[in-house]
Amino acid sequence: MRRRALAALLILLALAGAAWAQPKKDASEIGDRERALQQKQRQLREERAKAAEARRREASLLAELEETEKRLAEKRRQVALLDTRIRRAQSDIATLQAEIGRLETQRGGQEEALARRLRAMYKLEAQGGVLPLVLSGRDPVAQAVRLRHLATLAAVDARTIREYRVTSEGLEERRVRIEARRKELSALRAEADTERAEADREAGKRRGLLAKVKDERAYHDRMIVELSEATRRLEAFIRDLQARQRRAARAPERSRPAPGDIGPGVGLGALRGRLVWPADGKVVGEFGAQVHPRFGTKTFRNGIDIEVAEGTDIVVVYPGHVVYTGWFRGYGNLIIVDHGNDYYTLYAHAADIRVAEGDDVKQGQIIGTVGDTGSLQGPRLYFEVRHQGKPQDPAQWLRPRG
Repeated sequence: MRRRALAALLILLALAGAAWAQPKKDASEIGDRERALQQKQRQLREERAKAAEARRREASLLAELEETEKRLAEKRRQVALLDTRIRRAQSDIATLQAEIGRLETQRGGQEEALARRLRAMYKLEAQGGVLPLVLSGRDPVAQAVRLRHLATLAAVDARTIREYRVTSEGLEERRVRIEARRKELSALRAEADTERAEADREAGKRRGLLAKVKDERAYHDRMIVELSEATRRLEAFIRDLQARQRRAARAPERSRPAPGDIGPGVGLGALRGRLVWPADGKVVGEFGAQVHPRFGTKTFRNGIDIEVAEGTDIVVVYPGHVVYTGWFRGYGNLIIVDHGNDYYTLYAHAADIRVAEGDDVKQGQIIGTVGDTGSLQGPRLYFEVRHQGKPQDPAQWLRPRG
């Protein structure tokens, strides 16, 4: 019996131990699963981060250049505005300094006049005061004259004192204003320095990107592909412009003659070789097929690059109608002018644009200034002539230079 009881007790203890160990085993398995899940989540986050970085590296170079140039342009605009405010503050300070100098001279004269009057009154007081002077003598008329004279002197003294007080208050007010303007000027200079530093950083980013395009084959090849795509988008855009212009010309409610209403054989089409130059500079990029001297890549340029100083005026080569102004990827600030009979001229890389869509322009009219927006080579004007959507060699349309 004892043996059977002992065996039963051992069996119960074994079962209790197994029951107690099972939760520990389950908890351990759950912990392992949680750790595995967390590890997988970390791996997923790392993979997503790598994918995002890869997408960032593969992002459009032209888009990156565009964003950098827009930020740079905004910083330069802010710096220009701050410089204008600085000049205005400096002018105000100079004006206030001149006014302070004038008021100090004026107050100096008033102080001298008051000092003279005080000395005279002191002497008069030493002689017995005003009353004996007024009452001296027996002639009442003379006494009245002396009294009026003293009253006039008192009025003059009171006015001089008031003027002195006004001058002093004016001096204090201008000193407070000049101090405020000096503080504002200091703050403006600090803000301008910050904006200039940020502009320098954006310019550095732009230079770095352009250096990569110039020196690294992979970046160069990517840029060639993107520029080709930009050219196709521009051609499609011009075709759309032409279609819209034709629809507008057919509309009965059109109030002004369509550019294409010019008769055949006249207008821009009759001026081959006689158009004015859009900017006075050197042609550094010819029309037609191009081979890169370093990488050997082949491209086709639909216009010409004219190298000129930044800020040089851009003039329209023939009367026309502005149909587009704005940023166009790959070309920067772009102006397109419709000259009628399906002739268009394009002006790209402008620093600023001085016409708006819908404007009629005259030959030689300034429509913008030369810049380097969208340019990979620095300040220059990119110029195209197109007929029926097809690019023409501008050298055959511009007048020869003597």
